[in-house]
Amino acid sequence: MSVYRIYVEKKPSFAVEADATRRDIQDSLGISLTGLRLFNRYDVEGISAQDFETASHTIFSEPPVDLIRDELPPLAENQRLLAVEYLPGQFDQRADSCEQCIQLMTQGERPAVRNARIYLLEGELTGEQFEAIKHHLINPVEAREASLDRMETLKTEYSIPTTVETLKGFISLDRDGLAAFVSDYGLAMDLDDIAFCQAYFRDGEHRDPTITEIRMIDTYWSDHCRHTTFLTTLDSITFEDAAIQKTYERYLQGRKDLNRTKPVNLMDLGTIAAKLLKQSGQLTKLDESEEINA
Repeated sequence: MSVYRIYVEKKPSFAVEADATRRDIQDSLGISLTGLRLFNRYDVEGISAQDFETASHTIFSEPPVDLIRDELPPLAENQRLLAVEYLPGQFDQRADSCEQCIQLMTQGERPAVRNARIYLLEGELTGEQFEAIKHHLINPVEAREASLDRMETLKTEYSIPTTVETLKGFISLDRDGLAAFVSDYGLAMDLDDIAFCQAYFRDGEHRDPTITEIRMIDTYWSDHCRHTTFLTTLDSITFEDAAIQKTYERYLQGRKDLNRTKPVNLMDLGTIAAKLLKQSGQLTKLDESEEINA
């Protein structure tokens, strides 16, 4: 079946998110843009042309507030495009909701939908400024820059190996080689994560890992809420607001009261109040579980 594509943009009077993104870039990076347009790109496979046309006006867009188009507008000299999509394996709620709605509409098989966010940036940007905007808009833990090319299929073909591949030469890769490794294998890990893995296998195991081992680590470390964000050690924190500083000092006192020795991190900040209440006997109806979940 064909892969159909549509671009959806809020009408100017409803383009609140696009304007907020433009202001955020200016406030956070000090980069002034004369304009920013935001498109949601949908690629769909597994439905008929007629069903796609119907979905375009009922599922992918809201006619009172949205504009739809088959192609992006032609670029002027002072305009650039940036496409962002989720990493393979990351849950895309927008695409999943579209798939469910189309299936309900057609009462047939569930189609495949892939979503990407397209930023049309307008302004006299240097290459360095454009890269800074990319870094600001793309969270590498969950997303990556997407291609602007048309897709022939949304299906991912996987070969079924008869043996487990050993990644020969992995422990000898330099930093550029590790970066290429992450890109070639489509890993959710960042460069520092894969370097940590390399050091483990090089210095501890004294061998190259198998692809299964790397995929397993990548899968479990892709839980960015827990591993990368909430368990990151916060070893240097400063505050400009006195009230927030005072709150943080109360948190540090709470750690002393609980004899906490684990590193300071967002998980500890988020859970210490409950631990203090439990210690003081104020959580009389606390429901505890052995499950460890972020």
